[in-house]
Amino acid sequence: MLTWLCIAAFGASLLTFFSGFGLGTILLPVFAMFFPIPQAILLTAIVHLLNNLFKISLVGHHTKIRVVLLFGIPACLFAIMGAQVLAQISAPTYLWQYTFQNQTYEVELLKLIIALLMIVFTILELLPLSEKIRIKPNLLWMGGALSGFFGGLSGHQGALRSMFLIRMNLSKEAFIACGVAIALIIDISRISIYITDEFWLHWNAQRFPLFIATISALAGSLAGKLLLPKFKLGFVTFFVSVAILIFSVALGAGWV
Repeated sequence: MLTWLCIAAFGASLLTFFSGFGLGTILLPVFAMFFPIPQAILLTAIVHLLNNLFKISLVGHHTKIRVVLLFGIPACLFAIMGAQVLAQISAPTYLWQYTFQNQTYEVELLKLIIALLMIVFTILELLPLSEKIRIKPNLLWMGGALSGFFGGLSGHQGALRSMFLIRMNLSKEAFIACGVAIALIIDISRISIYITDEFWLHWNAQRFPLFIATISALAGSLAGKLLLPKFKLGFVTFFVSVAILIFSVALGAGWV
């Protein structure tokens, strides 16, 4: 298992450089194949945080403090709320059972919610909605609240954040820097809740595989940044999106 876990985590992080998807969008379903959903979200958050710490060291001087505060304060508060909702629904709650080809499956509340969010945010990242939806700059706080809440609940924050930030007429450098700074705020806020909740206790039972998964994913991300040019390949995007959607359906249906 450890070998496959390392390969999957490393490869998933590397795919972000060719697929156009964010790190969290790809890593979450990969980790969810090996760990329970709460642990998968926590692991993704840790890798996301470390990755953004590396990014902020490169682009932090371009950050616009006013934008980060307007977006980041509500993002922080709602990330905590989203993480608390995750904590409340992390205990297994089965909605119904069904039989398919003589096999009984159970639909679990948390898995169904995360599956639906993965489907929605995969589609959001595929579609150029940020360029089409007209959002007034004075609604920036709403973008912070939405991206913070869903960031805390499932880790999906990038698409909503970009949709609002793009309306601030920032330079490319400032847009990237502000996005990274806000992502850091959300990650720190949600992890502070995750590690105080009961599902963090499972870390002790699987400390080594969790550690290996985190290091492998981070290594893939750093290798991509240092060695590869970032560009988008259409067939990779198609493959990744189909894989995420299939896994989401399987997760929600109780097949995994």
